[in-house]
Amino acid sequence: MSTKTPWWIRVPVLFFLIFGLMEFFIDSGDKPAIIEYPITQFFLLLVLMILIAIELILASIENIMFQTLSEEGKERYLEAKTKKYEWTWVQNLMKKLTRTKAIEKEEEIILDHNYDGIRELDNVLPPWWVYLFYVTIIFGVIYLVRFHVIGEYDQALEYEQEVAAAKIEIEEYKRTAKDLVDVNTVELLTDASDLSAGESIFQSNCVACHMADGGGGIGPNLTDAYWINGGGIKNVFNTISEGGRPGKGMIAWKQSLKPAEMAQVASYVITLGGTTPANPKEAEGDLWKDPDAPQTNESESEAQPEQMEQATDSTQVAMD
Repeated sequence: MSTKTPWWIRVPVLFFLIFGLMEFFIDSGDKPAIIEYPITQFFLLLVLMILIAIELILASIENIMFQTLSEEGKERYLEAKTKKYEWTWVQNLMKKLTRTKAIEKEEEIILDHNYDGIRELDNVLPPWWVYLFYVTIIFGVIYLVRFHVIGEYDQALEYEQEVAAAKIEIEEYKRTAKDLVDVNTVELLTDASDLSAGESIFQSNCVACHMADGGGGIGPNLTDAYWINGGGIKNVFNTISEGGRPGKGMIAWKQSLKPAEMAQVASYVITLGGTTPANPKEAEGDLWKDPDAPQTNESESEAQPEQMEQATDSTQVAMD
């Protein structure tokens, strides 16, 4: 009943094997199954107890069978059990890799050179070293042909490719990382959760100057089409971040709000445009026209005043 692997190796190996299979077959999402489903902890505890119980049973059976042996059989059994397991395949592998001579056989490779009693051995180069040397030669030949004969690419081209790939990865990371948004990358947020968060920030920090409905008080009216520092998401974000006009106006909020929060409140401010506040303040600044908005046909825009004039004349004639 003796085995070459001790119990303190068998039990952990079997336990972690079962644990790995459990994690592999149980779909628990991003969390380990042992954390997502606490019942698995009880299962693993039960498995550990069963493994220990099996080892105890095997030890008891081995002891009973040992008692049934003769004295000579007991001696042979104990001798075989106490004998250390020899890793013969490892020893053979080391001999093949090194091809060293045993100390008892060094007389076969000793040279005639004698330096004050110091003798020299003619050991062969280890095969692993020779094979590695051959690999370096093959690698050198391939490298020479690829980069100096064919000229597939050089370090400058490789550098440019790596930089281009890194820029793409950085832009992708900035696009998904909201806290890295700046005035150049900010975009109008339309998700309900972002606008709700922006409204909360506005109600907490901006109503003292702009009123709860954006009609304006100390600060300008945010519902009309006139802007002091320019409209649009980028200008509004920059104004929130850097503050209003030098010496007066709104303070810079970049020290108090995160970039993602400034993007949210800027997007909410944009949604206030066109609404009707209770006591709107007079317009300040310049009329803002979005440069990205579709351009109207010039002939249509010139025709509109003429049509309005004709309509006015018709009305006047009717009144007469």
